[in-house]
This record gives sequence, C-alpha cells and structure tokens, in this order.
Amino acid sequence: MTRSESGHSGSLWLLFRTISQKAIVTMVRYPVDTASQFVGLFVLFLLVFFGGTAVGGQQFSDSLEGVVIGFFLFTVASGAYAGVANSVSTESEWGTLERLYISPYRFGTVVAVDALVNVVISVLWAVVLLVLMMGVTGRWLSVDPLTVVPLLVATVTPVLGLGFAFGGAALVYKRIESVFQLVQFAFVALIAAPVGEVWILRLLPASHGAYLTRRAIESNRSLLEFPSGEIALVFTTAIVYFTVGYYVFVRATTVARSRGVMGHY
Repeated sequence: MTRSESGHSGSLWLLFRTISQKAIVTMVRYPVDTASQFVGLFVLFLLVFFGGTAVGGQQFSDSLEGVVIGFFLFTVASGAYAGVANSVSTESEWGTLERLYISPYRFGTVVAVDALVNVVISVLWAVVLLVLMMGVTGRWLSVDPLTVVPLLVATVTPVLGLGFAFGGAALVYKRIESVFQLVQFAFVALIAAPVGEVWILRLLPASHGAYLTRRAIESNRSLLEFPSGEIALVFTTAIVYFTVGYYVFVRATTVARSRGVMGHY
C-alpha cells in the first residue's frame, strides 16, 4: 500500500469514527427519542405476536419463525433506508448541509459513510430485537453468520439505493417526509413478498434477499447450498438498485446546486 493510499484509508477511518461518535452522541442526548424508536418496534412485534396467536392459533404458530425473521429484516431495512433519506433532510434543517459540502471529503463520500454507520447501528438494534423476539416466542433460531451476513448485505444494499434516491429528492423538493414513511411501509410488503411462487418478484428491491435469508435460517442452509444463479441474481439486483439510487442522488445534488437551494429548508 502506497503512502497516499494509506493516508486515504486513514482519513476514511477518521470520517467513519467521527460520524459514529456524532450518531452516538445524538442518541445519548435525546434518550426519549432513542428509546421510543426501539420500544416502539418491540411493542409493535408484541402486538403482532399476541394478536396473531389469539386470532391465527396453530396456523400463526407454524409460521412464527418467518414472522420473527421478517421483523428482523424489516428493522434492518427500514433503519438503513431512514438513515440515508432522513439524514439529508436533518442536515438541511439544521443548516449544516452546506458545511458538509465544503468539507475535505466529497459530499457523496460523507453521505455514503453516514449511510454505513446507520447500517451498522440498524443491525445492532435488530440483533438485540431478534434476541428479545426469540425470548418472547420461545423459538431460538440457528443463525450462521457466514451465510446470513452476505445475504443481509444483498438485502440492505438495494434499500440504501432507495435511500440515496429519496435523499436526493429531499435536496430538491425539501419536505417529502410523508413519502419517506410510505416507502418504509412498503418494506413490509417487499420483505413478505411471495418470491418463491412469483419469479418476477425477485427483481423487487430487498424481496429476493429477504426470501433467501428466511430460507437459510429456517432450513439451516449454507450460502453454498443455494443455486449459483440465485446468488448471482440477488447480488446483481442489489448492485443495480444501489447504482441507480446513487446516480439519482448525484444528479439531484447537481440540480439543487444549480437552483441554489442546497441548504435551503
């Protein structure tokens, strides 16, 4: 590794550490908001679990593992998406967006590292929630990190692409929080999509990755046991969605700058 490459890696690590510290400080300074987000998700799961058990009976109990895994994936996906889309709106609202643009790093790099930090935080929250869900339901799942982590990456990557696309739209159109929330609700349908029965649904963002993750956990299958065509398709779809989403974000940034509305709110 050359000195310049080493310095670039070191500066990226410094950026990652700084953004991580900012995220932690924000969560600590607003404990009620932080706690309400996590408790809200857990309470929502409890409502689904006890309501489904009371109404669905044995049929719901038979599909309980899929419900737990689906809730875990929804937590990761919605957190990763909201982290990207909302951070742009928040920075604009705080009046710090233009400062990020003139930082030593490229604006896109800052937003990308911020997205990575949000993904890490979302995964940590989802893991804690998964343990609580397994404790409440009494269904302890066997999770192979070597299989689940790559499939989780393939599930979250297209979600990040959507986050970048709508984050770019927020730069141009400002208040679009209602659209953000509608897209988050759509993740429920995308994650629960019957991909096994309808092949075309595999091309939707997050649907194919969520389907393979459920199959891997429910049947204890390793990544190598899936057909290579399935694996190639899920990662190709993820890369396409991420690339298109990031391109939309870059184009929206250019439009916002040309209109002079970059930091307006």
